[in-house]
Amino acid sequence: MTPEQSARPDIVVCPDGPILVRGSHVVADAEGKAHTTTRPVSAVCRCGHSANAPWCDGTHKIAKRS
Repeated sequence: MTPEQSARPDIVVCPDGPILVRGSHVVADAEGKAHTTTRPVSAVCRCGHSANAPWCDGTHKIAKRS
């Protein structure tokens, strides 16, 4: 594996849910503010309803029902 490949995030897009980012990376929110991931796997909100943006708080489950 090249250094460039090891620096790439492992990303999984969950159907009707968040984007999962594995490893340490920086995620920019809608305003461009940088947020460093601190967990082995971080869930990034895609629905726009999270009270903890840019991180997913599970609100998509409720927003989907409405």
